[in-house]
Amino acid sequence: MDFFTAITTYDFLLSAILAAVLSGVACGVVGTYVVSRRMVFLSGGITHASFGGIGIAYHFGLNPIGGAMVFAILSALGIEWAGAKGRIRPDSAIGIVWSVGMAIGLLFIFATPGYAPNLMSFLFGDILTVGHSNIIALAILNVVLLVVMTFLGRPIIYSAFDRDYAKSQGVRADLLLALMTVLTSVAIVLSIRIVGIVLLVSLLSIPPTIAGCFTKSYMKIVVLSALFAVVGNLAGLYVAYTIDFPVGATTIILLALALFIVKLLTLPSNGPRGRTKAKS
Repeated sequence: MDFFTAITTYDFLLSAILAAVLSGVACGVVGTYVVSRRMVFLSGGITHASFGGIGIAYHFGLNPIGGAMVFAILSALGIEWAGAKGRIRPDSAIGIVWSVGMAIGLLFIFATPGYAPNLMSFLFGDILTVGHSNIIALAILNVVLLVVMTFLGRPIIYSAFDRDYAKSQGVRADLLLALMTVLTSVAIVLSIRIVGIVLLVSLLSIPPTIAGCFTKSYMKIVVLSALFAVVGNLAGLYVAYTIDFPVGATTIILLALALFIVKLLTLPSNGPRGRTKAKS
């Protein structure tokens, strides 16, 4: 059946489209923050640490997304606190949380009787299984992100690039950075079903990187990265449906291909004029 005909026939496909749009906007906004602060490794740590919450929730018969949410937020705030206090190097804290979270998740799933049927959908994503509650949560998150960036965008930018300067200007930098850390964790967990734990870092980092090829304005990068993430999600869903491939992997491959093409098109000229300017 044709993709556009199937949209009007199957409710799950319409839900997948809504999830693709909403998660794209959320990942575009928080992804810009993550890339600008050079925290891509941190987002990877949060993503993989959330698996510990999934395992614990699954073991006790609770909502896996709720367990992942709690685990991700606590892990992210713990990493931020450790880095701010100088108790442990941030990269070390991220590496520890990353591996320990995955280990905890695996142990609790292993200790649960029976087979974990949804495990692969958390690791590699399955956008066709996104429920209405997940879509509503993503919609609420998008509204919160819009409000935060509208009224607190500039102080957040100051805090992200120079925490000490922001504090000297009366900005409550630590509180704002903690807020963005929490929102990043929430966006990560709510997007796990879209591309999965393993691939989610790319959905956070590739769209802002593409946007950065066209502008250096933070707010413009936010808008463009959200747009690119949405288009990438929708294109991945369409192509995957057409050729019967995994949606998450298809989405990331298309975004990576787009980044490669954009980088080629925006490379500085190495012709005679470019060399003359370089010498002068």
